[in-house]
Amino acid sequence: MNSPLLDASALRLTLTRMAQEIATSNPEPGALVLVGIQRGGVPVARRLASELSRLLGHSVPCGSLDVTFYRDDLNQRAAPIVHPTEIPFDIQGKTVVLVDDVFFTGRTIRAAMDALHEFGRPSRVQLAVVIDRGHRQLPIRPDVVGREVTTSLQQSVLVRCTDRDEDDGVFVRETSAMPASVAPAAMRT
Repeated sequence: MNSPLLDASALRLTLTRMAQEIATSNPEPGALVLVGIQRGGVPVARRLASELSRLLGHSVPCGSLDVTFYRDDLNQRAAPIVHPTEIPFDIQGKTVVLVDDVFFTGRTIRAAMDALHEFGRPSRVQLAVVIDRGHRQLPIRPDVVGREVTTSLQQSVLVRCTDRDEDDGVFVRETSAMPASVAPAAMRT
């Protein structure tokens, strides 16, 4: 693993700034919910929800969404790993902020929007990502970006976001020269 692109302190500041951007663009109390995309987006969403609750002075609901069966590459995976989807609140008429760790091709986000509509019809959907690494394959853009990073297809980006933020960071590493269409899901987002 290469040296961190963001260390724990820089990631903490980035998440605080992202929460402030989300709060500013969503001033209506009670209309905001966060949904983290499994796996990497879930801890990020929890941290953002905590910071938003502090900023707004009221609890901001936070859930998780697995998009495995909504992906357009499901038939290319031998045995997909499914993680829990937990959205224990109503999204009907709410502003849903989908949260992910790394934004890459846009395919995961397309799958997340399809999956989200199984739970209701939000008034609007926003996207917040810690890292936008480019290489878009679909016309999808995040609303809130922690940091834009130029990467090659031979690199992967790992966002480590934990409850004990001293272990956190964002790392870029070299991978094999594998085309994005067949790269493991952990490298794509």
